[in-house]
Amino acid sequence: MAKVLYITAHPHDDTASFSMAAGKAFLDSYKEVNSNDEVVHIDLYKENIPHIDADVFSGWGKLQTGKGFEELSAEEKAKVGRLSELSEQFVSADKYVFVTPMWNFSFPPVMKAYLDSVAVAGKTFKYTEQGPVGLLTDKKALHIQARGGIYSTGPAAEMEMGHRYIGIMMNFFGVPSFDGLFIEGQAAMPDKAQEIKENGIARAKDLAHSF
Repeated sequence: MAKVLYITAHPHDDTASFSMAAGKAFLDSYKEVNSNDEVVHIDLYKENIPHIDADVFSGWGKLQTGKGFEELSAEEKAKVGRLSELSEQFVSADKYVFVTPMWNFSFPPVMKAYLDSVAVAGKTFKYTEQGPVGLLTDKKALHIQARGGIYSTGPAAEMEMGHRYIGIMMNFFGVPSFDGLFIEGQAAMPDKAQEIKENGIARAKDLAHSF
């Protein structure tokens, strides 16, 4: 039995609806094929995802000098403790499905905050004399992204930074398998928006059988 984290970063907007529809189709098909797997939905807009701020750095600093967790301030305890929970949950999973819209060539900022929360030395990677080495070498990941324009090919491809960033982080963590499913062009070709959405859903269902 595998544990899957289904991680969504979606407010309510038109672009989000395309990736959420594909994400739901993927998840429904995945559950049909892998009925014994545990799927945990992490809705980043409903979860407490602390930013790494002054309280966090202060709390980490105190712990590194040998102070106990109980010696942290209330704010430090809340944020440092929550970040630890998120990283432990991430490490415990076998598969990751990230579902996002494209915002300003990337993804909603809450996704960056989440990835920051799980980028923890000693958990997802480690430092060595040869440089950092990823520790999640037995995982796999997928990114489902809706894009109003065309960014998989053509002159705009080099402007896409969301999927690229998640891929860099997965590689940094040592995740050996990372795929992408893109539903794109609905804003550029509004007359074909429904067709694009349906094709994305169909591809998501197919992909679920091999993930």
